[in-house]
Amino acid sequence: MSNTKKSLKGKRVILMGASSGIGFATAKAAAEEGANIVIVSSNQLRIDKALTELPAGSEGYAVDLSKEENIKNFFNEVGKFDHLVFSAGENLTLSNIGETNIEQARDFFTLRFWAPFAAIKYGSASINEGGSISLTSGTASARPSAGWSVASAICGAMEGFVRAIAVELAPIRVNCVVPGVINTPLWDSMPESDREELYQYVSNSVLLKRIGEPDDVAEGFIYLMKQKHGTGQSLLIDGGTLLV
Repeated sequence: MSNTKKSLKGKRVILMGASSGIGFATAKAAAEEGANIVIVSSNQLRIDKALTELPAGSEGYAVDLSKEENIKNFFNEVGKFDHLVFSAGENLTLSNIGETNIEQARDFFTLRFWAPFAAIKYGSASINEGGSISLTSGTASARPSAGWSVASAICGAMEGFVRAIAVELAPIRVNCVVPGVINTPLWDSMPESDREELYQYVSNSVLLKRIGEPDDVAEGFIYLMKQKHGTGQSLLIDGGTLLV
């Protein structure tokens, strides 16, 4: 198939959680494919900075994605589009269950599960024919460590949701990317020494002998937007984490 037929040229892509990290890398990659970019984040300053690195005409909206009403209002105003990518997520706090703050754990679910749920609830009717939805899970669903109960639960819930909503919304394609440990601001809440120890451990243990970068995961999102015949799938991009 020719590159022209596979191109995102002229397609409108909404990326939620795209002012930094994986979402921003995906926005840049989609722009290189010719897409018209709409980035959404809670932080206007980060949006403004991100827009300086995206093509002229790219749009940016500051939206608190922890509130359902905000998501509803955004999709009521933004109009028709072709692809939705949701990668928003705050820094997770890892703790054994005895030390887990359940209210805080609920907040993690709000942004990482219920926000994409709401985005699909209010946005799916505006997706053009041939469009897609791509969400984000993680290898914690299949390979949790001690202290990862909340992260594992969110990832497992997301992959089940992807399968169910792919059935419900067909022929809109719904998939998710499943990253391993990626070098992004997600880990900034950890002390620097702990973060570097984690990165070194992952680099030494995974098959590809390096930690993942945002561009690695962005390529997965681009594939899920461009491919035509896969839905309800979880695309693993983990450097071989689950094989060792």
